Amino acid sequence: MRANHFRPLVMKFGGSSIADLERIEHVATVVDQARAQPILVVLSAMGRTTNHLITCLELAQQGLMNEALASFSQLVESNRAYAREAAPNGHPLHQTVESLLEEGETLLRGIALLREASPRSRDAFVALGERLSTHLASTVFAGRFPTEWFDARSLMRTDDRFGKAKPDCDFLMQACSHALFPRLVPGHVILTQGFIGANDQGLTTTLGRGGSDYSAALFGQAIDASEVQIWTDVEGVLTCDPRLVPEAVPLEELSFDEAAELAAFGAKVLHPATLLPARRADIPVTVRHTQFPQGRFTRITNAGGVKRGVTALACRGPITVLTLSSLRMLDQSGFLARIFDVFARHQVSVDVVSTAEVSLSLTLEPDVALAGLLRELNQFCEVQVAREKALVAIVGSQLKNTRGITQRVFTALCEFDIHMISMGANEINLSLVLDQSELPQAMRALHRALIEVDQLQLQGG
Repeated sequence: MRANHFRPLVMKFGGSSIADLERIEHVATVVDQARAQPILVVLSAMGRTTNHLITCLELAQQGLMNEALASFSQLVESNRAYAREAAPNGHPLHQTVESLLEEGETLLRGIALLREASPRSRDAFVALGERLSTHLASTVFAGRFPTEWFDARSLMRTDDRFGKAKPDCDFLMQACSHALFPRLVPGHVILTQGFIGANDQGLTTTLGRGGSDYSAALFGQAIDASEVQIWTDVEGVLTCDPRLVPEAVPLEELSFDEAAELAAFGAKVLHPATLLPARRADIPVTVRHTQFPQGRFTRITNAGGVKRGVTALACRGPITVLTLSSLRMLDQSGFLARIFDVFARHQVSVDVVSTAEVSLSLTLEPDVALAGLLRELNQFCEVQVAREKALVAIVGSQLKNTRGITQRVFTALCEFDIHMISMGANEINLSLVLDQSELPQAMRALHRALIEVDQLQLQGG
C-alpha cells in the first residue's frame, strides 16, 4: 500500500453539484484545491437529466413520438448551449455532444416506433446523461488543469442484468491496475462516469438508481483510494431528514454499520450499496457540501464516532404492513419457513419482521402486487393488510447498551399509535411502524427526546 499522501482520492459529484455550467466551474475549483493527491473524479448526470431522459422514454413507449422528441429537444438545446459556453467553435466537444444527441434521438425514435423499450435500449438511452456531463466537465476542467476523460465502460464490467447490473470486481481491479494506475499522478485529474458500465459484449449497462455513489466506492476499492468523497447539497449525514425536523444537524462521524442502516431505512444522502466496497477495503467515506467545501462534513469509517445511545433517525413511507395470524404457529415446526417460501416464490422482499406467539407482522413496499400473495397465504393463516404506514428507524451503535432507551421512545410517542416494533439483528436499529399521516410530528418528538436532549447534556446545558 502506498503512503496516504500518494494514494489516489476519489471525488464523486452528484447531479445537484453539476446542475449547470456555473456549478461545474465551481466543482473544478474544488477539485483543483485537492490536486496534491492523484484524483479520480466520478460524475453523475447534470441536475435532473436522468429523470428527464426517463420521461422521454415513457412517452416513446406509449408511441407518442412527437411528444418524446419535443421533450428530448429541451435536453438537446441545453447541452448545445452548455457546449457553446464551454468551448469555442471548432472544439472537439461540439462534435462529441452532437454525436451523443444524435445517438439519443435514434434510440428514442426506435422505441417510439416499437412502443417498447428493451432493458438494453433503456440503459443505452439513460446512460447518455453521464456521458454528456463528463464530456462537458472534462472540457471545463482541462481549461484549468491537466484532465483526462475516461470511459467507465472499459473498466466497469458487469453482468447482463440491464437496469441493475452487477459489477465484476475482479475485472475492475485488473482493469484499473493496467489502465488507471499509470495515469494517477499528483496534479493530473482523471474524470469518469458513475452509474454506467458495460457487459462482456460491450453493451452499456447501468447499476440502478443511486449507482454513481456505488461506482465511486467500487473505483475507490479498485485503486486503493485514501478516501472516497461524496459531494452533494447537504453538509454530510444529518441526525434526521431536515424536511421533517428543521433542527436536524450534521453528524461528524458514523460507523459503516450505522450509515448502512440509515441508508437502508430512507436516509437519501447515501445509497446503501455505496458503503460495501469502502467497508471491505477499510476506506473512509466522507459526505461533503459542494458549495461549502471547507464546511462541516460527515466521516464514515469502520471505527465510527461518538459512542452514544442514539446517533440518528431515518424513516420511509408510505409502506404496507401485513399481519399473519394462525394458532398453528404455536406447535408446528417449519411454519415460518413455509410463510417466507411464499414470499420468495412471489419475489416479494420483506423489510422488517416482528413475531409473537401466534402472529407475525412484516413490512413491504407500497407498490407490491398482493393479490396472488394473499391468496396463497390465506390457505394456512389469516392475513390483515394495513396501508399508509411509515417505518421509523432509531439508529445507534450503542443502542443495546443504553438503559431506558425503549422507555424514552414510548414516552416520546405516547400520543401516537405504534403498530409494530422490532430490534434489528445487529442490535443497532430499533424499528417502529406508525401511521404515515403522523410521521412528521412523531419524528420531531423522537428527535427532541432522543437527540436534542443528549446534545444539550453534552454541551452542559
